[in-house]
Amino acid sequence: MEETLSAVSQPSTSKATLWTGRIISGLCILFLLFDAICKIIKEQHAISASVALGIPINAIPGIGITLLLCTLVYAIPRTAIWGAVLLTGYLGGAMAIMMRAGQPVYFALTFGLLVWLGLYLTNAAVRTMLKLTTRSTLQR
Repeated sequence: MEETLSAVSQPSTSKATLWTGRIISGLCILFLLFDAICKIIKEQHAISASVALGIPINAIPGIGITLLLCTLVYAIPRTAIWGAVLLTGYLGGAMAIMMRAGQPVYFALTFGLLVWLGLYLTNAAVRTMLKLTTRSTLQR
């Protein structure tokens, strides 16, 4: 028999957990949208920061469009898991660029963790997939 995520009993979500996840996800979405739009419209601060990291000016709007699309996929509840995967890739690339430029990576890493934390707190299927093991589970 095949077992799907919908067939697996999913843990219930308290209102506090749900709202905490929504707030975390919402703040991430707002920041990522702001960053994407700044890149697309070639806002001076975004351009100068990107150029300082070695990114060609003509590539910056494309990077912004990529971020915008990934963020929109994450913002839609039905596609949020795919969006989180896409944002993980995007932020991993950002970390690689920061490492190459000798800059700290904690900002991109933190956002990647927050994207998944927000999804974990609001999505029972994600909690089921990423179920944390307990000591009693390990002893079996």
